[in-house]
Amino acid sequence: MRNTPIRTVSILSICLGLMLTGLGLLVVAQPAVAKDRRFELPVVCDMGTVCTIQNYFDHDPSEDRVDYACGRLSYDGHDGTDFRVPDLPTMREGVPVVAAAPGVVKGLRDGMPDINVRKIGRAALKGRDAGNGVVIDHGDGWVTQYSHLRNGSVAVARGDRVETGQRLGDIGMSGWAEFPHVHFDVRYEGEELDPFVGFAAYTTCGDDRQPLWSDAALKHLDYQPTGPLIAGFATERPVADAARDGRYAAGQLSSDAGALVMWVDLFGAEKGDKQRFQIRDPAGKQIHETDNVLEDSKVSWFAFSGMRRPPDGWTPGTYRGTYALTRGDEAIIILEREVEIGENP
Repeated sequence: MRNTPIRTVSILSICLGLMLTGLGLLVVAQPAVAKDRRFELPVVCDMGTVCTIQNYFDHDPSEDRVDYACGRLSYDGHDGTDFRVPDLPTMREGVPVVAAAPGVVKGLRDGMPDINVRKIGRAALKGRDAGNGVVIDHGDGWVTQYSHLRNGSVAVARGDRVETGQRLGDIGMSGWAEFPHVHFDVRYEGEELDPFVGFAAYTTCGDDRQPLWSDAALKHLDYQPTGPLIAGFATERPVADAARDGRYAAGQLSSDAGALVMWVDLFGAEKGDKQRFQIRDPAGKQIHETDNVLEDSKVSWFAFSGMRRPPDGWTPGTYRGTYALTRGDEAIIILEREVEIGENP
């Protein structure tokens, strides 16, 4: 999520009181520094499977949004890169956040709970929008910030010298966050920079870029405009927060279940995409199918479809669900899940 308000919080004021300067002045004043600085991945996990980027830096000056790849994986005014994990069980297992470059810890916070801000309201944060976090001064005007870390996970102290790849904490959901992630923020002399663009005068899609990522990091950062997170079955109308908390993880259901509903959680759905749900019984017979066209683009998209228990009950065995998201003539996402329905004791 956006971290602008945290720059006024006293615990991080050492690093966050920098004044913004013009991007054009930075290019003229420090071209050598811009070319020399490179950052490694700020997370230790498999990109594209366990970890994904859900929100990029917003380059649209209007109230709309556009990311560096001309896509819509951002929101108005977003000033960093959100590396997320698919759900809360994964977050609780611990996914390390690490220093993207060597430097000195100049600010930190820990002790804030991991809770969806929609449940408590932003006012309850009292300006601590970045939640638990670490700020590193890399010298020569460079600063990185790692926000929304898991409660109790911060592993460094103010004044510590850290090396590239050193663990700072774990991905969490503290502060102004609606899903588990780390918001990675790069600043030079107080100016927020998109590490996928750097100092380039990026004004229109297709402009030249000067990435601040290292060559090694870029190999793991292919742009993925749309992707799956988690999917499964429920026996009732599923709720997104419950699904993301792992409450529908049971692999076997009772034969007296009142309904069988397949649900999916994904990112990057676009207006005009077609989605289809199908459920087959243990004999392979299709017993449910729905399809529809998305009316709006959604960075985060939770969808579900299913059926009530038939009058004669469920046939015990393995039920298979398939979800397909199609864009034009191309199947962007195909997810298949199974669930076992057993006999009543």
